Order: sequence, then structure tokens, then C-alpha cells
Amino acid sequence: MTAGPPPGLDRLLSDPTRLAIMSVLSSVDWCDFAFLRDTVELSDSALSKQLSTLKNDGQVEQQRKYLGRVPKTSVRATGEGRDRFRRHVQALRAIAERALPGD
Repeated sequence: MTAGPPPGLDRLLSDPTRLAIMSVLSSVDWCDFAFLRDTVELSDSALSKQLSTLKNDGQVEQQRKYLGRVPKTSVRATGEGRDRFRRHVQALRAIAERALPGD
């Protein structure tokens, strides 16, 4: 009998783009929107859409500040978002270890 998927998999993080975003945000405190956009190689609109999905799910938060007249948006993973990312990665590792025993 095969074991089912390990607990901790997060359906929202099964999307590779959101997983990439959370991998960056989980490794920093706050992240500049432009840096995140360039790192995950998305357009402004595509990143905004993904961040909106993650924000509505409570995994990220955003803040906008102005440097003079120039708006600067920063993003960070919430505590819940970091925990869910960590559990998701652990679940993926468990799946990989079952598939590749001894590697």
C-alpha cells in the first residue's frame, strides 16, 4: 500500500511561481518589490497578481512608502506564511525521499 501525501502540502504553494516568491520572502525580513520582481523574473502585473493571491490568503503583507514623490513597495512573508512555506518544503522533501531512497 502506498502512503498518501505527507501532511503540510499547501495547495496555494503548489504553484511554482508562488513557491518561488515565498522562497525569496521567507529568507528576508522585508523585500523591495522591484528586487522580488527581478529575482522571480515576473512582470509587475504578474507579480502583483500573485502577491494579491498570497495576501488574501494571509501569507504576505505589503507596505507602501514614499521617497519624496516616488512610491516604494515592500513585501514580506507573514509568520503564518513562513510557517506554511516551511511545512510545504518539508512535505516536498518527504515526497522526494520516498521517490529517491538512498540518494
